[in-house]
Amino acid sequence: MAAQNAAVDSTADSVRDREIAAEQTHLDQVYRRLEEKIHEAEFLMNDAAKRGQVGTPGALAERDAQVFRAGIHLNRLNNEFEDFLFGRIDLVLGKDGERGPDGAYTSVEPADDAIRPDLTAEIAETLHIGRIGVLDTDYAPLVIDWRAPAAAPFYRSTPKDPGRVVRRRVIRSKGRKVLGVEDDLMRPELTATLDGKELPAIGDGALMAALGRARTHSMRDIVSSIQAEQDLVIRAPAASVAEVAGGPGTGKTAVALHRAAYLLYQDRRRYSGGILIVSPTPLLVAYTEGVLPSLGEEGQVAIRALGSLVDGAEATTYDDPPVARIKGSSRMLKVLRKAVRGALELGNAPERLRVVAFGRRQELEAPELERIRQTVLSGTAPVNLLRPRARRLLLDALYAKSGQSGRHSDPELAAELRSAFDEDISSEDDFISFLNAWWPELTPRKVLAAMADERRLGRWSRRDLNPRETRQLARSLRRVGPDGKGPLSVHDVALLDELHQLLGAPARPKRKREMDPLDQLSGLEELMPTREETQWERAERIAAERTEYAHVIVDEAQDLTPMQWRMVGRRGRSGTWTVVGDPAQSSWTDPEEAAAARDEALGRRPRRRFTLTVNYRNPAEVAEVASRVLKLAAPGMEPPTAVRSTGLEPRFAAAGEDLGAAVREETRRLLEQVDGTVGVVVAMDRRAEAAGWLADLGGRAVALGSLEAKGLEYDATVVVSPAEIAEESPAGLRVLYVALTRATQQLTVVSAAGDRAGEDGVPELLRP
Repeated sequence: MAAQNAAVDSTADSVRDREIAAEQTHLDQVYRRLEEKIHEAEFLMNDAAKRGQVGTPGALAERDAQVFRAGIHLNRLNNEFEDFLFGRIDLVLGKDGERGPDGAYTSVEPADDAIRPDLTAEIAETLHIGRIGVLDTDYAPLVIDWRAPAAAPFYRSTPKDPGRVVRRRVIRSKGRKVLGVEDDLMRPELTATLDGKELPAIGDGALMAALGRARTHSMRDIVSSIQAEQDLVIRAPAASVAEVAGGPGTGKTAVALHRAAYLLYQDRRRYSGGILIVSPTPLLVAYTEGVLPSLGEEGQVAIRALGSLVDGAEATTYDDPPVARIKGSSRMLKVLRKAVRGALELGNAPERLRVVAFGRRQELEAPELERIRQTVLSGTAPVNLLRPRARRLLLDALYAKSGQSGRHSDPELAAELRSAFDEDISSEDDFISFLNAWWPELTPRKVLAAMADERRLGRWSRRDLNPRETRQLARSLRRVGPDGKGPLSVHDVALLDELHQLLGAPARPKRKREMDPLDQLSGLEELMPTREETQWERAERIAAERTEYAHVIVDEAQDLTPMQWRMVGRRGRSGTWTVVGDPAQSSWTDPEEAAAARDEALGRRPRRRFTLTVNYRNPAEVAEVASRVLKLAAPGMEPPTAVRSTGLEPRFAAAGEDLGAAVREETRRLLEQVDGTVGVVVAMDRRAEAAGWLADLGGRAVALGSLEAKGLEYDATVVVSPAEIAEESPAGLRVLYVALTRATQQLTVVSAAGDRAGEDGVPELLRP
């Protein structure tokens, strides 16, 4: 029996490895063909150079044109040589047998006899989708360009309307190495064969296959329910806000991402303004990039973590829960407004202005300067953009004191005198130095750094934060450093974005374009002075310049703080929205405050609400334990219905004196029982410690903090000390609910001393 079980586990392990190896073989073939095409382009350039030796004007012109064409082709190949193959679709036989120019069949619907009455079928065509099209030496397609009509089913196909697609596969790779595959089954009820073998499915596709092929009517009805409610979201009209609610395992993220692809292909012109996908954590961004690859050429889809939404800023650290509550609160808006004005007086701000005009000394004393500053600040423009007004009012005050204003009754002469006075004063080094010091150009990081001074911050926050909150906020900002270049948290990034709005963007120096080798080819400049930018350069430029998007997708929306909603809202002022989340999983402590900020961000757009009700990822055994916490975290809220059972009850273990040893032992046990990853979820302040516990267990064991687990899934999960997670913030019970719903197969709970576990190892919080 043991030998049989080992054989079964070995088979399970090998399916994923075998599919990755198959995709690796195809990718190797693609790269060999690309290298051949590059060599062809290089040969054409060398041949063109030889033509120039003839010396006739006609030969030189022909040489230049050929060099140009070959150079552009070579440049394109080199720029798209890495990481460009991302998808695959397996299709049944189509209604017609006509091939398009890319070598793929043009038929959209399956042939009448493609699917047999016993729900079996053969895969007639497999297409790989990538950045550019690649044909082999026989002109058969190795890669279909993602823009080609033949690639459209990769984005448009859904389980409700699959067309010819049986399986859609996302391929994750780095460089020339395939790292993993993830499948969606568009027809999970089918038993399809490819080259005489049953078509395998990896990831969620395998689960849907198991559900769809179950021989009971109830299971088939469940699959139909999943397909119907998900397809309804994917194809919902876009001229509004689609609000999607659903508990753990209902596929909210995947549905939202497929909606992005569907919208883009349905109306490419409308969404040429870009689609922004916002994820709460970098870990979830990595998952998102696997589900919906970037579409390449025009930079239509931008996938960003909340901590990466601001140009030049990247969240690399975390705030303690009390500090996070302060920074996320809408009260910070008033604090920041006062800070940007107060920051003008930092450093050695001069208290007197002395200049010489028309040979006479002119002065403005501190009270006069203060009145001018307050007059300037009475405006609503961003502080940096008020500098011209400050300069003008200073000149007005100096001119009034000079006594020159009444010298001429003639308006033209008076205007000339005033112009000469302004020019004389403005060119004075003393005036320029004073203006730079008295009204300096501020940056968001400088203001954030200034807020680290507790006394200064106390003056700015007196009416909005209590002394304890002021002290906590100032101390947390000390890590930013006096130059503002220190590490940032995800909440700091939202503050920077708000400060950017309050200050106004300083002018940026233009960057010189780097010289390209193609520019140096002899004679090329006569045909075209500068080369055209490549696809990727254009995508990067558009992404860097874009600040608003045509459609915004917010994942795990229940976790956004009011300040983060303000940041995200600016990116979709005139766009449409898809907002997905689950109130029961919210880690923010004041849902009403966040709801008000969310309503402000979404504006008055009409809203369509959808609810996903089927949990097809967590086994019923795991979902039942999680529901015990849900009753405490969100009384009255119903969990989604779990539709499968593994027969494996969650395991409870009391750690004793050595928590790390117990966690390591339970993780090792699970690694032997599942073929995928094991996530070890701990309280946020135990992250580094937990990583040490797992250091010798290999890459399949992942340690993460409770707030990092949102949206992620693992074959098995070890939840460490539920009491610690529940007590780390006022939203701790909801965070614990999230941690308990990450496992797709097995769940283990390891109790520490504070969990008050019974003799059966079940902690007090998780008792029925």
